[in-house]
Amino acid sequence: MKTTIARKTAYLGAGAGLVLFALFGLMPGSLLGGAMGINIAGWLFGLPLQPGILSRMIVLASMLMGVLVAGIVIVTATSSIGWLAGKVLESGVHAKEAAEAGKTAQK
Repeated sequence: MKTTIARKTAYLGAGAGLVLFALFGLMPGSLLGGAMGINIAGWLFGLPLQPGILSRMIVLASMLMGVLVAGIVIVTATSSIGWLAGKVLESGVHAKEAAEAGKTAQK
């Protein structure tokens, strides 16, 4: 399998995205998902929520969904940025190699 600069930088971006998700995405994703779950359960069962199992399951599922969406968005964005940076670096390397090849062909 061909390893390119873009692939390596995409992996670096994904790793950085996982760290950023752990620092800045886990709690807000859980908080926003939980708030969404409370709203959904409130629409279904009325507010204030009773401590029933079904309403708790709805809130839990929405909290998990919020965390999952936050993780996907952050890791996808950072790996895409890393891949784009790698493509820019590759184009610079290929342009330099082409210029050197042109100089040796002229001699």
